[in-house]
Amino acid sequence: MKFLKIFSLVFFLGLVASLNANAQEVGLRFGNDLGNNVAIDGIFSLGEFSRVHADVSFGNNGVGVAALWHPLFRPVGSSDFNWYAGFGPSLFLGDPFQLGVAGEIGIEYAFADVPITIGADYRPTVVILENTGFNGDGFGLNIRWRIND
Repeated sequence: MKFLKIFSLVFFLGLVASLNANAQEVGLRFGNDLGNNVAIDGIFSLGEFSRVHADVSFGNNGVGVAALWHPLFRPVGSSDFNWYAGFGPSLFLGDPFQLGVAGEIGIEYAFADVPITIGADYRPTVVILENTGFNGDGFGLNIRWRIND
């Protein structure tokens, strides 16, 4: 089990580091994410309507990492609002260790005059390891700075 924990940590940190070169937005996410309340939040573009939403969350009992692929990322009409939906792996390194799959659906607003995006999302998680369960209280608020605006 210890090998699985170390392998998972190295895999997720490597994924986040490799995507860092293509970062489009960086900021904070406030809200429940596997028991933690604050996360460093990043958006990494994979094309016009596809992206990765990655978080590293911190708390008293451990560190959480999530990398969610958004195959659905579309504008809401002709407004500056966008909606998105996706899924991906979720990992919590703490007591207890948790490995699972998270889904996400949300909406965001990109300010036209300043390079800031705010958004709200819902992120339910199905925990597979160490204790199987469902976490349905993953609501969050995102505030990000657009880097390549």
